[in-house]
Parts: sequence; C-alpha cells; structure tokens
Amino acid sequence: MEQILEEEIERQESSEIEERIVEIRRTAKVTKGGKTLSFRVLAVVGNRKGKVGIGIGKAREVPDAIKKAIAAAKASMIEVPLYKHTIPHETEAKQDASRVLIKPAAPGTGIIAGAVVRAVLELAGVRNALTKSLGSTNPVNLAIATIKALQNLVPPDKAAKLRDVSISQVLYGQGGRKNG
Repeated sequence: MEQILEEEIERQESSEIEERIVEIRRTAKVTKGGKTLSFRVLAVVGNRKGKVGIGIGKAREVPDAIKKAIAAAKASMIEVPLYKHTIPHETEAKQDASRVLIKPAAPGTGIIAGAVVRAVLELAGVRNALTKSLGSTNPVNLAIATIKALQNLVPPDKAAKLRDVSISQVLYGQGGRKNG
C-alpha cells in the first residue's frame, strides 16, 4: 500500500516537471580510422515551485544524449527556497572561471539574465531576479555556478532562527537582537 502511494506521488511529480535543452554540442574524437562524432547535451529540469536540476548527457545520437541529460538532471534536483516572487537574499557562486551573482528584484522586474542562468531560474520558479555573469561564459560552468548559488540560499525563517531575530528584521534589516 505504501509503495503504491510513493509511486503515485512520484508519477505526479514527474508529470509537472518541465524540461529545457540549453545546449547541444557536437564533439569529435580523432581516431586512426577518422573522426568519431558524438553529441553533448546540457538540460535543465524543474517544476517552477522550488525544485530544479541540471544534467549533461553524451551519446553518438542526439535523442540518446537528450534522454541521458534529462535523466541526470532529474537525479540531481535540488530544493530552492523561494520568498514570494523572488529569492530571499543576494547570492554568488563560482564554478571554474565562471561566476554568477543573483539578486532579488521587485515584482514586475522579470528575470534579467543570460540564456543559461535564465533557464535555471525560470524552472526553479523564480519570477523576478537580477543576475550578472562574470568571467567565462561556458554554458556548463554557468549552469553549475547558478545551481551552487541557489544552494547557498537560506530561507528567511531559518536565517531568523540562526541569528535569533524576528523574520521581519531579517527581511527588512531593522537591526538589533530580539532579546536585547
């Protein structure tokens, strides 16, 4: 009975997951018999409600590479703490030579970002954010840096508990301790 419920929940979750192919790149290996062509695919999956993942798939045929990338992305999904329409606070992360800075934005701003960062944020459920990509623009490194930045986010209630202040003080910065 319990296993049936788990399978049903899993099926519902997978039906609401969106998939987006960010990049398809043709690669070649030079061998004695000539060039062996294959494809590398970068995919992003998310449910627009705080879950997102990225995956890379490699295969000799594009459809096989896409299937592998999507499976890898679903396996690597993370939970993103969202606050209203945006992220709770500014965050930054680095992957190799790529650096991504993400700032919360007011309602109606939209996602100001490049293609790769935008895909990850949209599928995570962020509707308003300002971003800046610094350094290398390699799509794989940008996607990984964006995921790392989203992992660094702390929900406002957890931040308030850690700092021993009220949630409004965390959000609006009224300083001071709750008890003193």
